[in-house]
Amino acid sequence: MKFKLLIITMVLISFTGCTNSLNTVQTPKIKPHIYEKPTPAKAAKFHKTMVKVALSTQDDRKYTKMTLDTPEKKVWFKDLMYRLWDRQITRNQFIEEGLTKYPTHKYEFTYVANGFQKF
Repeated sequence: MKFKLLIITMVLISFTGCTNSLNTVQTPKIKPHIYEKPTPAKAAKFHKTMVKVALSTQDDRKYTKMTLDTPEKKVWFKDLMYRLWDRQITRNQFIEEGLTKYPTHKYEFTYVANGFQKF
């Protein structure tokens, strides 16, 4: 009986020698996603869709135009819409990112996101 206990103990001790006690788990490095710029063909298709969405806002009385009064803001918004249209970001990501700059325009970002799904 003592001999069996000795063998079981030896087997269990040998298993502990195979484990990693230093806790050196490597976490994967996440690379930031780099968004693709539109090709000329994609840019033309996007522009047609963007015009349709923009024109549809005129029929909605609740839609309040956002103040895009600088070239930087206009480029930011156009890039954001392109990334949504090109499916580089989701509808929710579009709305969340838009609300970081224009927190009072949730309706407008939702409207635009839905508009890109229609056209």
